[in-house]
Amino acid sequence: MKYSIGDLSRRTSVKVATIRYYEQEGLIEEPIRTEGNQRRYGDKDLERLGFIRHCRDLGVPMDAIRRLLELSAHPDRPCADANQIAAEQLQAVRERIAELKKLESELARISASCNGDHTAADCNVLKAFADHRLCEGEH
Repeated sequence: MKYSIGDLSRRTSVKVATIRYYEQEGLIEEPIRTEGNQRRYGDKDLERLGFIRHCRDLGVPMDAIRRLLELSAHPDRPCADANQIAAEQLQAVRERIAELKKLESELARISASCNGDHTAADCNVLKAFADHRLCEGEH
């Protein structure tokens, strides 16, 4: 089946501009074009774009997606590289969670420092946002 870029966008929830970007980056092959110069994509393109979209939803960086696509093009290769990419992404997510927990703690402390009964000039929240030295730790 042949899809227009709009059809592909609707089916994958990937914006048209993003599909064009992926084409420019070589993540998706340049599609065939009609006599009217409209792009036409096939089922293979739909599957590949779905793969890329899901990787992006999982936070996988573009260079890792390239490596995964390369690996998937060679089904006889061992999957150790794919496993390594997943492990690296898991580590990055865990680090981000740790950072967010620090941020949550600091924002909770700042929020609790003010009951809203002061003027803006005396507001502890505004003071904390204005001066990093008032924070308890790095966030």
